Parts: sequence; C-alpha cells; structure tokens
Amino acid sequence: MFTRRPIRDKMLIGAVLLTAIVLGLAATAVWCSYSYRGLARSVSVRASELPLAIDFSLAVTDLRHMLGQSREINHDGFPSSFDPSPEPKENDAVSGFDPSLQREEFAARLMHVERSLQVYKQQLESNDALANDMSDYSYERETIRKIDELIAKIQSEANNGDWVLGLVDKTMLKRDLDSLHTLAMELPSYLIQRMQRLKDEAHSQYRAGIVISVSATLAGVTSLGVFMWLCWVWIFCPLGVLMKGSRMVASGNFSHRIHLNTHDEMSILAEAMNAMTQRFEEIRRNLDGQVQERTKQVVRSEQLASVGFLAAGVAHEINNPLASIAFCAESLQSRLAEALPAEEAEQAVCSVDDVELLRNYLGMIQDEAFRCKEITERLLDYSRLGDVEKADTDLGELVRNVIDMVSHLGKYREKKVNFNSRDAAIAPVNPQEMKQVMLNLITNALDSLDPGGEVNVELRSLDDDQIIVTVRDNGCGMTEEVKKHLFEPFFTRRRNGQGTGLGLSITYRIIADHGGQIDAHSEGPGCGSEFRITLPASTPGKEQHHRYQAA
Repeated sequence: MFTRRPIRDKMLIGAVLLTAIVLGLAATAVWCSYSYRGLARSVSVRASELPLAIDFSLAVTDLRHMLGQSREINHDGFPSSFDPSPEPKENDAVSGFDPSLQREEFAARLMHVERSLQVYKQQLESNDALANDMSDYSYERETIRKIDELIAKIQSEANNGDWVLGLVDKTMLKRDLDSLHTLAMELPSYLIQRMQRLKDEAHSQYRAGIVISVSATLAGVTSLGVFMWLCWVWIFCPLGVLMKGSRMVASGNFSHRIHLNTHDEMSILAEAMNAMTQRFEEIRRNLDGQVQERTKQVVRSEQLASVGFLAAGVAHEINNPLASIAFCAESLQSRLAEALPAEEAEQAVCSVDDVELLRNYLGMIQDEAFRCKEITERLLDYSRLGDVEKADTDLGELVRNVIDMVSHLGKYREKKVNFNSRDAAIAPVNPQEMKQVMLNLITNALDSLDPGGEVNVELRSLDDDQIIVTVRDNGCGMTEEVKKHLFEPFFTRRRNGQGTGLGLSITYRIIADHGGQIDAHSEGPGCGSEFRITLPASTPGKEQHHRYQAA
C-alpha cells in the first residue's frame, strides 16, 4: 500500500518510526530515572526520621529509668528521723538523696522528651509536604496523639503531690511511663515496616523497569530495522535500478528502459529518463537517416556529374557518325528506288522481295539512327551547362496544362488523372524544366497502371513557405531494390521495356537545382507508388530571378 506513496509520505513514515523509537527510549529512561529518584528520596526521608524516632525513644527510656531509680531509693520508706519539711537536712546530703534535685531532673527530662517529640513532629510535617510514596503518616500521627495525651497526663501526675518523697502513689505514673515507652518504640517499627514494603515495591519496580527497558530496546531495534528495510526497499533499491539503467544508457544501450513500480518520484524520474532515451534514440535515428540520405544525395550528385560529363563527350562523338549513317541510309534508299524502276523490275538481278527487304532494312537503319540521335540529345540535355532564368510560376496552372496534354494521348485514354489543388502555389521555377518534371512523373505513373487505373496529383502550400506536389498512383509499385537505385542514371524498370533510365535522374537534378527535394515511397509491388516534391514558395509581391548551373 505504502509502496505507491510519494517519497514525502515514505519519509514521513520513517520520521514517525524514528520519533517513536526516540520517545519510547526516552520515556523508559525518564521513568527509570524518576523511579530511582523517588526511591532515593523516600529512603532519604525515612533516614532523616529514624534518628529522631530513636532520640525520642531514648529520651522516654531515660525518663522511665529515672523513675525506676527513684522508686529504688524510696522502696523501704523514709528514715524515722525524716522531716518532711522542704528544707534539706544534713543527713540527707550525707545519704545522697535530694528530692528537689530529682524533681528538677525529672521535669528536665520530661521537657527533653517533649522537645524530642516536637522535633519528630516537625520532621513528619516536612516529609509530608514532599508527598512521596512513603508519606502516609496516619499511624504515626495517631501514635503521636496518644503520646501527647500521655505526656500531658504524666505532667499532671508529676505536679500533683510530692511523688519523690513517696507521699503519692507512683504506680499510675509508672504505668503511664510504660505506655509512653511502648508508644515511643512503635514509631521506629512503623518506619521499619514501611521500609520493608518499600523494598518489595522497589524490587517490583526494578523488575518492571528491566522488562520495560528490554521491551523498549527490542521495540526500538525492531523499529530501526523496519525503518532501514523500508529505506532500502523504497529508496535505495529504486535508486540503484535508476543508476544502473542510467549507466547502461550512457554506455550506448539506448534500447534499455528503466522499469519501476514505486509510483513515486523515483518512478517519475525513471519515466522521464525513458522518455529522454526514447527521444534521443529517435533523434539519433533521424540524424542517421538524414546522414544516409545526404550521403546518398552526395554520391548521386557525384554520379550525375560524372555521367553528365561522360554523356556530353559520348553524345558529341556519336552524333556525327549517327548523322552519317542516317544520311547514307537515306541516300541508298533513294538511289535504290531510282535504280530499280517498277517497269524494269523483271530485268533486275534482285527479285522484288529482295528489293523490298533492302528498303525495309534501310528504313530500320534510319529509324534506329534517329532514335540514337534522340538519346544523344537527351544526354546533351542531361549534361547541358547553361544559364536558365527562374520566374514566379503558378504551379497549379502548369500541372493542369501537363494533365490536359497527356490526357489526349491515345495510349492513356483508359487511364484517369485526378488533380486536387488546395491553395494557390507560386514558386520561383523555370517553367519549361518544371513542365518536363511533371510530364516525366505523370507519364511514369500512367505507364505503371493497368487499364482503369488512376493517378492522383495533389498540390498544397505549407505555412513554412513550402509547396508540396504529390503524384500518387495505384499501379505496380516498387521494390526496395528499385527505390534504392531509382534516381541513378540509366536505371529503368518499365514494364514495356522502353526508356533510357534518364528521366528520373534529370527530374532529380532539376528539383535539386531549384532548391527542392523529391522523395519516392511505395509499400511494395502491387501497392502503387508516390512521389513527393518539396519546393520553396515565392516571397509575396516580389519576383525572384535565379541563375543556376546544372551538374
């Protein structure tokens, strides 16, 4: 599904995966750090409570111990000489018993107990403000409330009567001190119990932290692996295919095409690369075709030039012997008629049939001599060098005149010539030479037709100042071999066996001298032929005159 998404979406997915990895690991680290911080703070808080609780317990123990010593002194009662007046006696100092001093010391130690309890209470309030995992002080507060009540009661009992002298029963005071000692010893026990629970909770959190850390690490590694795999599949693999294809195209394999099914920017780049390669291949093929065509034209021009010079020399050398042969044959024919009159035919050495045969042979000699003379004249036309003036000519009117002239010939009466002129076509040409070109193309097309065939001549103007003349027939068509040598001198494939093979060569030379181009097309034998002439059109309002020299 995501394979067909753009690279931006794929990178967004990768960024989400990386963000999830970082956030997961960061959350795990933060949770572990906060757990450790809470544990350390809880231990620190309880560590600050424990000495105060112990001090309070020791203070209560000292107070209780002092009461026990006081009871030991007065266990057997006072001496008989004891005077209960507050003023100490000399024998009291000797015996070491000082009631006022014991009262003051008991009051001082009770005050120390109160101060120790007050310090412990302040520490509890301070720890409660931290609101940590061990800040549930409900049991401690309840115990402290009971301790406050006992201390108040002990103070009341110590102030009522002289318990030091045994005038007041100490049993109640002792019982209250024992209860106070018991409550004081409970305060550290609460802390110990909570520390035990903290140990269990810390162990559970430790295990949970290990599980979460390992899970987060595995999830991060897995996500990272998935991200790297996606980067490889979505980016690096297509990029590798693109680079490999580009190198193959750069090495000259222009038929290679890059195929990517990612439907993202990589695929668009591959399609652009394929289109560029296709376009480059078409341009190269077109240029190769143009080079081949220009090469053929150059070779053909050289051939035409060589043949032209050869034809000029041959025509000049042959014309005189041909003229002599024709003249001698005509002279012999006339003398034969004079030397053998009809009334003396019976006395002649030769028979009448022989004489008639001689006349036929002499006529054939004259006809062939004149035919050779026509050929030499065409050779001279082909190789003639001279200046010919070009003028703006209506090609449509010129083509119509040629068609009218050809249509009256008897051998073409069963064949049809159609003419279609879309636009006015004015071109700077030599009318006589251009008429020769059109006559040659139309007669060649008619000669290739069977009775009932058609020749279509089309004339149209293009926007780029060019004129197109097309001569199309549905005759015998041409093979590739014929098209290859079509414009070469003395090449002919007429079905009637006639022709010198110079017509299309002369046509090609005339079109080339007019700055145009002629192309021949045929789908094959029996598919007809098409000749297309491209000529430059005249500039409107100006008559152009050109001088040219035939090759």
